[in-house]
Amino acid sequence: MVPVSSFCLVKLLLTKGRLTHCLLRERKTFKCLTTTFLCAGPSTACLSTLGSSIGKKNILIMGPPGAGKTTVGRIIGHKLGLPVIDVDDDILEKAWDMTVAEKLSKVGGEQFLEEEGRALLNFTISGSVISLTGSNPIHSRSMEHVKQNGIAVYLDVCTEDIIERLERMKVDRIVGQGPDVSLRDILQYRQQFYKKWYDTRVLCGAGDTPDEIADKVLEAVKRYQDSESETFVSTRGSNTGKTFFSDVIVEGLAPDGGLYVPLNGLPKLTSSECQRLVDMSFPERAQVLLERCIHPADVPSAHLLEIVERAYGENFACSRIAPVRHLMHNQYVLELFHGPTASFKDLSLQLMPQLFAYCIPQTCNYLVLVATSGDTGSAVLEGFNNLSDIDKQRISVLAFFPEKGISSIQKMQMTRYVEENVKAVSVNSDFDFCQRAIKKMFTNAELTGFLAVEYGTALTTANSINWARLLPQVVYHSSAYFDLVSQGVLAFGDPIDVCIPTGNFGNVLAAVYAKRMGIPIRKLICASNQNHILTDFLRTGEYDLNGRRLLMSASPSIDILKSSNLERYLYLISNGDWQLVRDLYSQLERQNLFRVPGSLLERIQQDFLAGWCSEEECLATIQSVHSAAGYILDPHTAVAKVVADRLQDGTCPVVIASTAHYAKFAPAVLKALKFKEVTANPLHQLELLRSLGSLPSVHNTLLESLKEEDKQKHKVCEADHNALIHQVETFIQDKFMKVW
Repeated sequence: MVPVSSFCLVKLLLTKGRLTHCLLRERKTFKCLTTTFLCAGPSTACLSTLGSSIGKKNILIMGPPGAGKTTVGRIIGHKLGLPVIDVDDDILEKAWDMTVAEKLSKVGGEQFLEEEGRALLNFTISGSVISLTGSNPIHSRSMEHVKQNGIAVYLDVCTEDIIERLERMKVDRIVGQGPDVSLRDILQYRQQFYKKWYDTRVLCGAGDTPDEIADKVLEAVKRYQDSESETFVSTRGSNTGKTFFSDVIVEGLAPDGGLYVPLNGLPKLTSSECQRLVDMSFPERAQVLLERCIHPADVPSAHLLEIVERAYGENFACSRIAPVRHLMHNQYVLELFHGPTASFKDLSLQLMPQLFAYCIPQTCNYLVLVATSGDTGSAVLEGFNNLSDIDKQRISVLAFFPEKGISSIQKMQMTRYVEENVKAVSVNSDFDFCQRAIKKMFTNAELTGFLAVEYGTALTTANSINWARLLPQVVYHSSAYFDLVSQGVLAFGDPIDVCIPTGNFGNVLAAVYAKRMGIPIRKLICASNQNHILTDFLRTGEYDLNGRRLLMSASPSIDILKSSNLERYLYLISNGDWQLVRDLYSQLERQNLFRVPGSLLERIQQDFLAGWCSEEECLATIQSVHSAAGYILDPHTAVAKVVADRLQDGTCPVVIASTAHYAKFAPAVLKALKFKEVTANPLHQLELLRSLGSLPSVHNTLLESLKEEDKQKHKVCEADHNALIHQVETFIQDKFMKVW
């Protein structure tokens, strides 16, 4: 733990009946940020405002040779009434008294880069549009010099388009190219430098005209400058002051009990931008999409790139991160289980802790509370345990899970963590109890005050109620579509359906957001098991908890009756009617029931189909798919397969979200595959499954977690709210004593 400053402590004690996070991260501001841009596009009035707001700043147009930097720079200068500087023509050739090509031929590539950088270091101007050369970003000192007074805009053009343009322009050599180095190699090598220096990126499509690209640049600069344009609100409407992404990721839950959502929704991608994503890797797609959803004042692009690369690297068993595999007929499986804990939660929870650590104040401590129905717990513990040692000193995780509601392997994955900053606690109840208990702790002024005063610690959450958990899920639903286009399964623009096993509504909500951003998703199919309250709601508009008892199933991660993220969807589909949302959830608290208006139900059913599957159908589907395709589904994916078979009309591909590796639910899968004698030893169960030689192969990380038997013992906490509070207090006290 880190010492707590007096200012941090003051912020800790600002309550509104609850504990808020210690200290808002200082938002990066710019000297010219005095204007709020309200115009939707680059109109004349808006351009005038933007031009005047640039002030002494320069707009730096950056990109590979042939990207159109010079032409785009001139268009922007004309629109804004600003001077235009072309580095090649106006700086280098005047300084050298010869053409750039002549200089390159005379001194060679290495010396050329040094002299080019030196010329830029000697140049100073303000309030202009500067078109950099394709090689300027390679020279660090000169880029640091121009960036001191400039906003760098990266024209991200497809390499194939660049090569075609350069051939058309008869450019036969660029800096760095030689007999053993191709033009393509040089272009790919340079991308790392563009990504290092840019402040904002413009994704250029194959058919975009210079005028269209110039307009995109102006929009990107406007967004970059207006650091307060992207705020968040509560689904229940009690909003005071401006709340930004860096606030939301730390607070988790809104003060009024609602969930945070972006005030203006998520950005819409153009068709040409989507087409660019088709040929990108998963991390590249993630970077582009997350940049659009997270303002650079919260997480600058360069830091976001580092976070994405750490999140989706060697910790995934498959280099494609979330591949799409053909299953049978028109059905495709989105494999979301290649992360370190073998569930879809890894896609979010390898990324979210890194974002969290970046956004929180450096002088405050945080306790992340998590309720899990199985997969979330181990993914949260793994994600936060991978932070740097410094970050682990100030960020701790406590996960509560139902003792009898998860598989043995899921339990072992959680209880194997014995590090000082992460711990899992078993509760003799169900997931809904764990989730309710955590929500109560956030509004418990006595508890939050005690943690703040004694240990300088604030509470937050990493459950899917945290907005930063949803964004990576939007990425993989989008990526699945681009993979299908890339594989030739469908033409760009053709629709797909998606079918998702659903309990807390977060995964399927992310698909809704992907659709809103421009992914051609036709129908969202919500698949439930025997706890089918969501299916009933989507069919009738009535959410009724009365008389419902949570039933244990072979698909425990969707054994949920109170679906938190449904609240976000109701806010979205009602066009931000927070009063309606607040009234519905107030009624749910009082009567365990709410019913949406008929007109709203019609809109919901335009998005959704819904169905559920029995335990017998689930196990039978695991067996039948294995017999037909040699592929083993986990029980959750089998639930989705049953519902997809029943509801999808076959006129377009359907992507079934495979949310966990089947090995995590070995007893149920072995039973489905008709193994008569199943050992009680989880390690032996996995060996049995491996012996089948079926797809997908068993994760080595699962095998490793089961070999650490000395770490598997754990205590069970009684289903009492005060008992859980005691666990929180004891965990923080123990950590504090070890550190100090």
